[in-house]
Amino acid sequence: MTINMHPGMKEFNRIFNEYNHIYHDIALKLGLSDSGFDILYTICDIGNGCLQKDICEATRLSKQTVHSSVCKLEKDGYLFLKPGKGRNMQIFLTPSGNTLIEEKIAPAVQAENLAFTHMTEEEQGEFLRLNKKYAEGLRKYASQI
Repeated sequence: MTINMHPGMKEFNRIFNEYNHIYHDIALKLGLSDSGFDILYTICDIGNGCLQKDICEATRLSKQTVHSSVCKLEKDGYLFLKPGKGRNMQIFLTPSGNTLIEEKIAPAVQAENLAFTHMTEEEQGEFLRLNKKYAEGLRKYASQI
């Protein structure tokens, strides 16, 4: 069976995979799993006291993956959990977790910012607009599968 993939789609997939490799390499350099990096990055973005479900929504990681990674980060001394409303557990950074964010995650965010601002404001807007349009189209057509 032959699948006819648009040449532009092949190039997009190559670029998308390159993004994944870059983030994987960053996580490896930090001694973190990909999901551990994603969780710390997300806590850095949405703040202390977030819930596992907040991280799941932000990262699109499964509940099981987030739970096991949070447990590992807690065991490693980077996070602690505190009871929230009902059965919810809020996630907080320990002093070691704050240090890790400042020394390791912040430079990754800075690299992203530099890469993004390397583009002109017009290019930034176009980049965001086209990526959003593609995501909307993919969601629409994937829902028909």
